[in-house]
Amino acid sequence: MDVVLLSRLQFALTTAFHILFPTLTIGLALYLVLVEFLWLRTRQEIYYRMYRFWVKIFAINFAVGVVSGITLEFEFGTNFARFSQAVANVVAPLLAYEGMTAFFLEAGFLGIMLFGWNRVPVAIHFLATCLVGLGAMLSAFWIMAANAWMQTPAGYALVDGKFMVTSFWEAIFNPSLPTHLSHMLLASYETAAFAVAGISGYFLLKGSHEDFYRRSLTVALALAFLMAPLQVFVGDRKGLTVARHQPAKLAAIEGHWETNVGQGAPLLLLAIPDMAEARNHLEVGIPNGLSLLITHSLKGTIPGLKEFPPEDRPNALLVFWTFRLMAGIGFLMFGIMVWGGFLWWRKRLFECRVFLKALVFAQPLGFIATVTGWVTAEAGRQPWVVYGLMRTTDGVSPIAAGNVVWSLTLFVCFFGLIGASYFYYVLKTLRLGPDLTSPLPPVQRPSGMPPPEEQLEAMEAA
Repeated sequence: MDVVLLSRLQFALTTAFHILFPTLTIGLALYLVLVEFLWLRTRQEIYYRMYRFWVKIFAINFAVGVVSGITLEFEFGTNFARFSQAVANVVAPLLAYEGMTAFFLEAGFLGIMLFGWNRVPVAIHFLATCLVGLGAMLSAFWIMAANAWMQTPAGYALVDGKFMVTSFWEAIFNPSLPTHLSHMLLASYETAAFAVAGISGYFLLKGSHEDFYRRSLTVALALAFLMAPLQVFVGDRKGLTVARHQPAKLAAIEGHWETNVGQGAPLLLLAIPDMAEARNHLEVGIPNGLSLLITHSLKGTIPGLKEFPPEDRPNALLVFWTFRLMAGIGFLMFGIMVWGGFLWWRKRLFECRVFLKALVFAQPLGFIATVTGWVTAEAGRQPWVVYGLMRTTDGVSPIAAGNVVWSLTLFVCFFGLIGASYFYYVLKTLRLGPDLTSPLPPVQRPSGMPPPEEQLEAMEAA
C-alpha cells in the first residue's frame, strides 16, 4: 500500500464529493438573485413563488457543502502535513480570508434570505440575497486563488524549504487565477442553470404545475444561453494559459509526445496514450489542429511530453480522457442551448418533448464536467503539488498507509450517509412542489403613497 497514492485518493474523493455542492450553491445564488429581481421589477407573483421554492434546494446544498468542506481542511494537516508546513505562509492566509469574508458574509445574511420575508423590507431581503451570492463568489475567488497559486506559484521566496510571501498581490493574482476563477464560476452558473432546466423539464413532461415550471425553465435557459458560449471562450483562454505556464500538462492533455519542429501538431480527438511506451494507440485527429489552436499557426511548435523526464510526466491516459469528457460535455451543452434558442424563435420551446427529455438527460452533465475538469487540472499538475517546485511525494504526511486506509473507509461510509440524506431531502422537496397558496410578503410603498386599492378608487372617481 502506497501512502502517497492513498492520500491522493482520499483527497480526490473528498474534493469530488464536496465540489458538487458549492458548484450548485454558487449557480443557484445567481439564479435566485435574478428571480427576486424579476419579482421586484414586475411584481408578478410567480417569481416570488419560484424564489421560495428554489431557495429550499439552495439551503440544502449550502448545508451539505459546509459539512463536506470541513473534512478537506483537516486533510491538509492529516494527509499532507509537510506540504502544509511548507506553504503555510502563502495558502493559510488565503483560506483564512475565505472564512473571514466569504463564509461570514454568506452565514450572516443566509438567515435573512431564508426567514426574513415578513421581518425586513423587501429591498433589504433582496440585498441579503445579493450579499449571499457575493459571498459564494468570494468563496470561489479565495479557493481558486490558493489552487491557482499551486499551479503557477508567484510572489514568493523559498527560505529554508518554506515558501515566504514577498507580494500578496502577485501571489493572489498569479497567472492562472483569471481563467481558473472565471472557468469555475461559469461552470457553476451553467451547471445550476441546467439542473433547474432539467428538473423543470421533468415536471413539464409530467404535466405538473406547468405555469410555474415553464417560467423556471425560461429563466434557467436564459442564464445558460449566456453562460454556455462564454464558457467555450474562457476554456480556450485557459488552454493558452496552460500552454504558456504548464507545457507538460498541455502535452499530456493532448497526448502529444513528440515536439513538432517544422510541422503542425494534430489535434487528437481520440487516442489511447501509453505511458510505458511513450506513444499513442488508435489516433484520430485533425491535422495541424493543435498548432493552430495554441499558436494560431498551422506549423506552430508545441513541446512534446518526451521533452520532460519520465518522472516529471503527468498520467497522459487519465488527463487525456477526463479533459475530453469535460470539453465534450461543454460543447454538448452549447449545442443544447443553440437548439433551445431555435425552438424559442419558433415558439415551440415547451411543446417539443424531445427537447425537454434532452434537458432531463443533461441535468447531471454539468456536475460530471466539473469533477472531470478538476481531475484534469490536478492530475495534470502531477507529480508536483506546487508546480515545478515541490513534489507530491515530498508533501505527504509521515504516517502509516493503514491509517489512510482506515480514514478512507470511514469517509466512504460518511459520504454515503450524507449523500443519501441529501437526496432524500432534495427529492422530498421536489415531490412536495412549489407553495402556491401562502400569503405574499407586504410590499413597501414610498412614504405618503396610498395603498393600491385607494389609488384605484381615486382613478375610478376621476
